[in-house]
Amino acid sequence: MLELTGLTAGYHGGTVLHDLDLSVPAGTVHAIVGHNGAGKTTLVHTVAGLIRPGSGTVRLDGRDVTGQPAHRIARAGIGLVPQGRRVFAGLTVAEHLRLSHRPPRRGDTSRRSVWTPARVLDLLPRLGERQGNRGADLSGGEQQMLALARALLGSPNVLLLDEPTEGLAPVLVRQVQELVTTLADEGIAVVLVSPSPAQAAECAHTLTVLTSGRATLRLDGADARTDPTALSAALELAPTAD
Repeated sequence: MLELTGLTAGYHGGTVLHDLDLSVPAGTVHAIVGHNGAGKTTLVHTVAGLIRPGSGTVRLDGRDVTGQPAHRIARAGIGLVPQGRRVFAGLTVAEHLRLSHRPPRRGDTSRRSVWTPARVLDLLPRLGERQGNRGADLSGGEQQMLALARALLGSPNVLLLDEPTEGLAPVLVRQVQELVTTLADEGIAVVLVSPSPAQAAECAHTLTVLTSGRATLRLDGADARTDPTALSAALELAPTAD
């Protein structure tokens, strides 16, 4: 489980996130939606250790990991798929997988699922067909699958996905949604940042609307799918970034 309590964070002395509370149980998908500038990426970067919080706590399965550097956060069991994919243009798919594989330490029984390159390729067979291709040669969808594969190879208990469907064709968006559901079924707690509330609602158990760094609405995913009125209203009332 990922638990955030009173989390405040920002950049260069400015505050972006304000006193945020969030709980993501194992085996669930929690979608974070909001306009550009709402603090969605700041949230996942803070949890991943790329930004040091000003106050509050980040707990993973009850363990306090607040303010730890990114490599220790990753070792603890939090994986990040960043916005924009960020694959290495000159490395092949096989090289990406080999370099990203971080087996749990000996004696670590905390991981809900353990991932190897072979298991990742079973989940993402298209990457198996492209193992000899370099990152620059992959399509946008293939790059997104590779970014997801790299995160899984750390065997995370929590997976942070920052706009994983950005720029993808509708058929690929659906594939990503199905993968997110599959990973939650593995027991992984998934935080899904999405530019599209409708897309997020398709696979989310819970949705949180961020407005200027504050949680202004929390909805059950099934309720949002049945009646999106409250979600739409919250976003219409939220101020947009300049």
